[in-house]
Amino acid sequence: MAEGRTRPAWAEVDLDALAANVALLARRAAPAALCAVVKADAYGHGAVPVARAAIESGAAWLAVALVDEGLELREHGIAAPVLVLSEVLPDAAEALVAAGLSATVTTWAGLEAVAAAARQIGVRAGVHVKVDTGMHRAGAAPDRAAALVEGVEADPALGLEAVWTHLAVADGVDEEDRMFSVLQLETFDRVVSGLHARPRLLHAANTAGAVAWPSARYDLVRCGIGIYGYAPSAAMADGGAGEDVASFVARLQPVLTLKARVSEVRELDAGERPSYGRRRALPERSVVATVPLGYADGVPRRLFDTGCPVLVGGRRRPLAGVVTMDQLMVDCGPGAAVAPGDEVVLVGRQGHEEITAADWAARLGTIAYEVLCGIGPRVPRVHAARRTGGAR
Repeated sequence: MAEGRTRPAWAEVDLDALAANVALLARRAAPAALCAVVKADAYGHGAVPVARAAIESGAAWLAVALVDEGLELREHGIAAPVLVLSEVLPDAAEALVAAGLSATVTTWAGLEAVAAAARQIGVRAGVHVKVDTGMHRAGAAPDRAAALVEGVEADPALGLEAVWTHLAVADGVDEEDRMFSVLQLETFDRVVSGLHARPRLLHAANTAGAVAWPSARYDLVRCGIGIYGYAPSAAMADGGAGEDVASFVARLQPVLTLKARVSEVRELDAGERPSYGRRRALPERSVVATVPLGYADGVPRRLFDTGCPVLVGGRRRPLAGVVTMDQLMVDCGPGAAVAPGDEVVLVGRQGHEEITAADWAARLGTIAYEVLCGIGPRVPRVHAARRTGGAR
């Protein structure tokens, strides 16, 4: 895989690994179909190449958060069904309908906006009615959802494609979380049973639901973090949800590797304090390498405070000082044979060592989702798929 043309820092996106993850999750969820969630530029991996690879690997649907994200897919010739997960404002409804995107509806105002746009364009708009079963972020209240579904069915400008909900703690492993997921599914089932007819599609499961909750799979599962190679939570990876779940998520392959090349090398005496704030004294005379990635690229300053290493020459090496906006410095050790142009891996594998987005998340007190989405747009994404014909 090649790096960025003008900056020796890049993210490699392995579309073969992504394809393998999609296929693995699809088999787990079958006979339910799989919807690949490619919002937020496919969690920082590049929405268009990821969407194409996901569809080629068995995904039946794609999901985005914003109309603009769906338009990007359409503009690049992706014709697969695309669900916009959030209800749109009236001024975005026409663009959604014109592009053939499926709308999430949670309110009467949202229903009316999509219907008006469909009538204006002269097409029938696909609608997924979302029910709030306990996440309390968006969705029709359970006692009002049936009326909203009937409103969609009664409007000739709209076509009911699905009714859905979202699980708040499907990745939880303690009894309280598990009971809450049971309650959410029972609430959803009660809403569906109150409809005069079962919709063509029901969906509730995110990656955690698809992997650990067979009763949540229904007709479609919406997988995000899993297709990018990560467990939804550390507890699921560690066996808290059962060995079957831990064994399954261990087979997922991280898709993104964050790399750069050493830009400068200097040898500094013991006691020197590189970077802003002069926070760390070198314990001995050491080779210090400068690397052209910084917090403007999604490498948090707090990585230094947490002692998170990077990989140089297949070995874990600590940061020599705090991360700056555009660069960071690595303590490569006494007499290290490091030269400008050498490869540095911040997230990914080098030799026998590996640092994952989950490792960063554990140190930073966050989740792998945030780490991946935080890799900034200044970092070129290089997509490659050996099995499907090279870089995209």
